[in-house]
Amino acid sequence: MKLMLSCKQASQIISQSLDNPLSWSDRMKLKFHLLMCDACTNFNRQLRLIKSSIRRMRHETENDTSVQLTVDAKARINQAINSNHL
Repeated sequence: MKLMLSCKQASQIISQSLDNPLSWSDRMKLKFHLLMCDACTNFNRQLRLIKSSIRRMRHETENDTSVQLTVDAKARINQAINSNHL
């Protein structure tokens, strides 16, 4: 098992981890890489913050009548968030 990932490989695995559970092997490779790479650690932190912020914003605005979107637009946005197509 090759433990050392490139930053490109690590960023792809980080992105995948937002949508799907990682295999044990990928988790270990990523943890090892993140121990040594500040740039990928920051990338990981930033992606998780963005995902968390989007979910929080959706929760806070879901039933907010001051948000000027049609019901159809809200449904499309909600569907895109839930299906991870953003």
